[in-house]
Amino acid sequence: MVTKGIICAGGLGTRLRPLTLVTNKHLLPLYDRCVIHYPIETMLDCGIDHIIIVTGGPHAGHFLRALGNGKKLGIAHLEYTYQEEEGGIAQAIGLCKDFAAGEPVLVILGDNFTDTDLRPVVQKFERGAHIFLKTVPNPAEFGVPVFDAADPSRIVAIEEKPKEPKSEYAVTGFYLYDSRVFDFIRELRPSGRGELEVSDLNNRYAQLGELTWSELDGEWYDVGTSFDSLLHVSNLVAEKRRAARSG
Repeated sequence: MVTKGIICAGGLGTRLRPLTLVTNKHLLPLYDRCVIHYPIETMLDCGIDHIIIVTGGPHAGHFLRALGNGKKLGIAHLEYTYQEEEGGIAQAIGLCKDFAAGEPVLVILGDNFTDTDLRPVVQKFERGAHIFLKTVPNPAEFGVPVFDAADPSRIVAIEEKPKEPKSEYAVTGFYLYDSRVFDFIRELRPSGRGELEVSDLNNRYAQLGELTWSELDGEWYDVGTSFDSLLHVSNLVAEKRRAARSG
């Protein structure tokens, strides 16, 4: 059973400037909470209450003021680590080896929002890697899975922002990895943009035939990509809060 979670919350958030000139994008408001509160809630809903947050950039200290030691949020153990360069998601995960201590981990990108219940998949996970997919109208803007023609349930590769996507699915920012993930990260080489890519990491598992997947059956948004996305999800959450209060 997975009991440890990694939230990647680094980056400079250039697409959300000027707001991100004064704080990290994961601390921007999403209705009545910060963006990062939602992946934390997802972790807790999965029964994961040992969490490490990987941050970076000039506003890392702001997380302490927003989250403290995590106790008030229901986090039993909260750690922070700092990514000193823009080295990619896989590099950020690699910083958490000591925290994981040989156990499997749930990784969430801190600006990803979903209302899907991940708990059934998380509780059953034991080995390999598992990714969560969602059909989107613009898959060329994401990592896109390539399925085996002979076995459409099997992913043979992930293509990063392909010009001609081979499916309508996007790889979302929710991942499950076994303890070998840190060994595989050490074997990665930087991409053309100088980063250790999470798609290359997932492809390592795909090559071994150990990359499984499921589809998010609820909402999914990457709220760190645009002001419109941030506003849309804020309105979505506001409507759900109002409906819960009136019901």
